[in-house]
Amino acid sequence: MLKLQDYRNSIESMSSNLDEMRVSLDIAGALAKIEENEKKMNEQDFWNNNELAQKVLQENKVLKETVGEFNTLKDSLEEIEVLIELGLEENDESIEKEIEESISNLEKEIDTLKIKTLLSGEYDKNNAILSINAGTGGLDAQDWAQMLLRMYIRWGEGKDYKVKVLDMLSDPAAGIKSATLLIEGINAYGYLKSEKGVHRIVRISPFDPSGKRHTSFASIDVLPELDESINIDINQADLKIDTYRASGAGGQHVNTTDSAVRITHIPTGVVVQCQNERSQHKNKDTAMRMLMAKLIELKELEQKEKIEDIQGKYSQITWGSQIRSYVFQPYKLVKDHRTNAEVGNVDSVMDGNIDLFINEYLKMNKSSK
Repeated sequence: MLKLQDYRNSIESMSSNLDEMRVSLDIAGALAKIEENEKKMNEQDFWNNNELAQKVLQENKVLKETVGEFNTLKDSLEEIEVLIELGLEENDESIEKEIEESISNLEKEIDTLKIKTLLSGEYDKNNAILSINAGTGGLDAQDWAQMLLRMYIRWGEGKDYKVKVLDMLSDPAAGIKSATLLIEGINAYGYLKSEKGVHRIVRISPFDPSGKRHTSFASIDVLPELDESINIDINQADLKIDTYRASGAGGQHVNTTDSAVRITHIPTGVVVQCQNERSQHKNKDTAMRMLMAKLIELKELEQKEKIEDIQGKYSQITWGSQIRSYVFQPYKLVKDHRTNAEVGNVDSVMDGNIDLFINEYLKMNKSSK
């Protein structure tokens, strides 16, 4: 006898989930936006502004993917319902295994799409500016910072995001002291905001001849790249703007003129810099957008609680302040201390497979609100 009631309960639960997701993903709004974008794409002057055109194309691609994923789940649910009815009509218990596998697979696919419904923050859809700073641990910490840089580049490329190195301070001895990435794509900030904090590595140091185990730290800061339409008043008198010669492995376009720009916001002490654009003007423009994002974050944090500085949260990049530990020795394990999510395949994580940690953080963050 088929487990009729169990199957019906599963179908009702998944159907309810899909109804909620239709609203939270705003499928109707997405379809309307796709139609609006396609009208724009058919206009003769669409390619006059290449940057804007690329944004419209990217937005349409993501919207179509979301709608397509939702429709696929809906179709799969209907197919399972047909399978159940077929099994009942013919009283065929051999079809039971196929039904159970189909239900199990669909539940997993629904959970995966549900993650997108958790990205509802004001700036979640924006590009992300991710900064890495080596902390306690000398050369080991700098090498660790470079490993994290590679991990986030791999993650971004795996998502088909465009990843650009805006600034990097290398050390000839080993690794990097700091680096800033611009990760361009829909929801980049929504996903990567979960990475903000101190990351700890435990391993046999490649820089210690005695082969001892070392612990090192690096901090990650993540900000949304603000749309040009978003602006805040910044008193020019509050800014100290320095230009310097771009250096280090900042990319093929780093040149030998004083094109790199460093901007200090004197009242808060916030410092931003960019060296990898092709001109001083573009570097300054990018740095100003980074500064605005930091100042907006500072303002939002001050509204929640009194804090001394936007960077104060990361001033102690050391033991006890980490959000995640990456253990290479004496065993292999990556563990997130906020969600308790853990993975034994450290190499896979370092290759950019960090979605488990991101998703668990988003779920936890949603449930705590």
